[in-house]
Amino acid sequence: MELLVIGGGGREHAIIRKIKESPLCGTVYCAPGNGGISADAICCPEVKATDIEGAVKLAKEKNVDFVIVAPDDPLAAGMVDALEEAGIPAFGPKKNAAVIEGSKAFAKDLMKKYGIPTADYEVFTDAEKAIAYLKEKNSYPAVIKADGLALGKGVIIAQNEDEAVQAVRDMLLDGRFGASGSRIVIEQFLSGPEVSVLALTDGKVMRPLSSAMDHKRANDFDEGLNTGGMGTIAPNPLFTKEVAEKAMQRIFLPTMEAMNKEGRTFRGCLFFGLMIVDGEPYVIEYNCRFGDPETQVVLPLLEGDLLEAMIATSKGELESVPLSAKPGSAACVVMASGGYPVKYVSGKEISGLDADGQLSGATVYHAGTRREGGKYFTAGGRVLGVTATGDTLDSALDGAYAAVSKIHFDGAHYRNDIGRKAGGHHGH
Repeated sequence: MELLVIGGGGREHAIIRKIKESPLCGTVYCAPGNGGISADAICCPEVKATDIEGAVKLAKEKNVDFVIVAPDDPLAAGMVDALEEAGIPAFGPKKNAAVIEGSKAFAKDLMKKYGIPTADYEVFTDAEKAIAYLKEKNSYPAVIKADGLALGKGVIIAQNEDEAVQAVRDMLLDGRFGASGSRIVIEQFLSGPEVSVLALTDGKVMRPLSSAMDHKRANDFDEGLNTGGMGTIAPNPLFTKEVAEKAMQRIFLPTMEAMNKEGRTFRGCLFFGLMIVDGEPYVIEYNCRFGDPETQVVLPLLEGDLLEAMIATSKGELESVPLSAKPGSAACVVMASGGYPVKYVSGKEISGLDADGQLSGATVYHAGTRREGGKYFTAGGRVLGVTATGDTLDSALDGAYAAVSKIHFDGAHYRNDIGRKAGGHHGH
């Protein structure tokens, strides 16, 4: 089969390397792709991830049998709908189902309506009403979110009334997040460990893959700014069998059923961002796609044919494909450009990788790189996700950090404490 993967980051690289294990897999194209992906697929940099027309045209030109749409923006904009209308089967939710991530207000209302455990909340478009609500509740910390897609950055945790009022003003009156912030959600602050679970679903069955733990903050000890994610481990030791069972019965299956009842059947990868409060799982957020960098640890632990599972998901036949988690653990350490998530300089040469952008003992998923004359250069905030697997969390972490220590570029920044709060002992 000829395949096209939409996207150009570490997540897409992980998906491509996994589908290539499938006997069904023929040529893989990737739009736009990146330097590291170009060693595993034919990159089409002229088609951006959000270019729906371009993706349909490319799929037709290359006679592609199946398209995998990985990022949230094209899903929310209806790329899967457009591909299917053009007669091209695709993996990913349609526009009316991707709204579960595209609108936080939709997601919260859905959970309220169907009794899915989440934090108390209200939705506002009017700053005065929002401020009155804050004063009435008088409960801090409070969480204030821009409703739309703000690339994971539109969330303020306000410690007191002043900070909360400021956040409301920034979003609703000053338009800090543009159109994404013209509607806001104010919700109760829950505290507890977070767990990410990626699940394949076709609206009939729900197949959770390994749980994972993300590390969002830029610096060690969870300090510094929020990022797209600085590293992950899988499975998450806090997601015990007992919690997993509760999550399945109270959250995963009810969400699938709720979307069916709303006439928005979700076929694709549904990402559950959960928080465990006193042993009970609550939904923090839904994403309508594979998480990044969670995918980079979940897929290496997947036993089964991912491509076959994706095709079956798009047809509503997921039940027929066996999937399970391999024993052991995986750990991914993200190497970022110096200064990320704020200002950083690109174009730094990366040393320590072979001609295919890899090195022995780990898998290097490229997020922001370009390849030129057989060399690799930095081309983004998050540059590489270095993943290793092992029988134990410690051995996976040791493998990932051993590989990181062999890779160099100017200003490289990474965390030294990935997996530590999960009981991993790796440290420098």
